[in-house]
Amino acid sequence: MRSTKALARMPDVAPRTALVFGASGQIGAALLARLAGGGWQVLAVSRTPRAPSVGVTWLKGEFGNIEGLPAAVDAIFSAGPLDAFSRWYTQGSVGTSRVVAFGSTSLDTKQASGDAHERDIVARLQAAEHAVFETASARGAAATLLRPTLVYGAGRDQTLARIAAMARRTGFFVLPRGATGRRQPVHVDDLAHAAMAVVDATASHGRAYALPGGETLAYRDMVARTLAGLSPPARLWELPMPLFRTLLGVARAAGAMRGLSDDAVARMREDLVFDAAPACRDFGYAPRAFVVDARALGENGR
Repeated sequence: MRSTKALARMPDVAPRTALVFGASGQIGAALLARLAGGGWQVLAVSRTPRAPSVGVTWLKGEFGNIEGLPAAVDAIFSAGPLDAFSRWYTQGSVGTSRVVAFGSTSLDTKQASGDAHERDIVARLQAAEHAVFETASARGAAATLLRPTLVYGAGRDQTLARIAAMARRTGFFVLPRGATGRRQPVHVDDLAHAAMAVVDATASHGRAYALPGGETLAYRDMVARTLAGLSPPARLWELPMPLFRTLLGVARAAGAMRGLSDDAVARMREDLVFDAAPACRDFGYAPRAFVVDARALGENGR
């Protein structure tokens, strides 16, 4: 057994360092909290000045013009747009042995979309993933790509939080009848935990993983549970598809609901289900069941 004097002579282990892109987003914010709580020294990138916090120093700038970048870090995380990060990474000079970046399962679900914009998203995701893997390999680094399903949990997502916001104003939300395609909503905190877990998981090097949530449920049930979580709860109205499309056309003509494409409506009847087994096997991924609360629906502080 080592003496107290011998222990006192042992050098302190320097904390690991991380550079985080997309740090102010919903996944990035959850990741920052875990990194700082785990003793990492974090450099987080933001377009606007932000006050430092314990373990976190903010760098101001955008891709291509970031002030104060270090020469090297232990890991680089990207929780923002993957195509923008991939361009920076292929041209950047910050050294690292580990890259963890978030993409999207849209790469699989929107390949055959009739919407040109959605097909362009798929093409950009594919090119970005390829660029990250190729660059990491050329530099002797290990990259892992994480593809979440439908993200929720911070009240800032583009699906459930938006549905909640609309229902909060009207007291109801409308879906087409038969919106029974299965979904696996995933909580932002589970994604942050996954990003931390893969850092030291050598089995994840050079691989991409789907990250679904821990519960599979029908689209209409996912929405109904979201509406029930509001205070006061909102009602779900289900209309025949022809009537729903007519009302959607009226809403678009009035300047609303333009982000809801015909393909997105059709996908409400399709199963978008992914296998979590590879992530569970390689880095212990264990997502929670779908539970909505005030924070998940953006109701905090109301």
